[in-house]
Amino acid sequence: MAAGMAVPAHAGIIMDGNGRWAKARGLPRTEGHREGLRVAKRIIRAAEDLGIRYLSLYTFSTENWKRAAEEVSFLMSLISRHLRAEFDFYRENYIRIVHSGDASGLPEDVRESIRSVMEDTAGFDGITVNLAINYGGRDEILRAVRKMFRSGIDHATEEGFRAFLDVPELPDPDLIIRTGGDLRLSNFLLWESAYAELYFSEKLWPDWTEEDLRRAIDSYSGRERRFGGTP
Repeated sequence: MAAGMAVPAHAGIIMDGNGRWAKARGLPRTEGHREGLRVAKRIIRAAEDLGIRYLSLYTFSTENWKRAAEEVSFLMSLISRHLRAEFDFYRENYIRIVHSGDASGLPEDVRESIRSVMEDTAGFDGITVNLAINYGGRDEILRAVRKMFRSGIDHATEEGFRAFLDVPELPDPDLIIRTGGDLRLSNFLLWESAYAELYFSEKLWPDWTEEDLRRAIDSYSGRERRFGGTP
């Protein structure tokens, strides 16, 4: 990436293609998820090296509960074990972990793992990684509206509404990346991504490398962001 290129402060990634990657190799879908996890660690490091301050990873959506029970159970176990096992990785890289999504709908061990790692990394000042687990953009908006009404507010500005989102301190994403070839947002950060730049990659998530992230940022850097105005 050339010197002086613009880098997004906040990037979101829809990590798609784990199952297809495994199927193409004659492996169970669970192996695709394992490989996807290894790639996520590599991309987090690369994102921090490139100067990205916030990275949101679409880990498990509110719609993913529709998958086979065995796959869902494996994913919940993988998330819980990974969060507990990777504290050294977070500490060595000063990674702060936050969570977007409806924690109340998660198994107790996953909720506890999320709570624990958020507390343990709260003081770290490196990249902030937002794990979207049991997350849906529409669900987040509805939950925010309910919280707002419960607070006694019946009229809100955009900035006032932001206070009721899952992680209100996160800036809006500048860039949303989707791997795996599909051209849609799939209910990811709908409120926050109103003016995000979009980048779609044909490569499946387990095949992604640091160079793929650099290409996405190069594409972002060459765009003119007008936010509805004129240059």
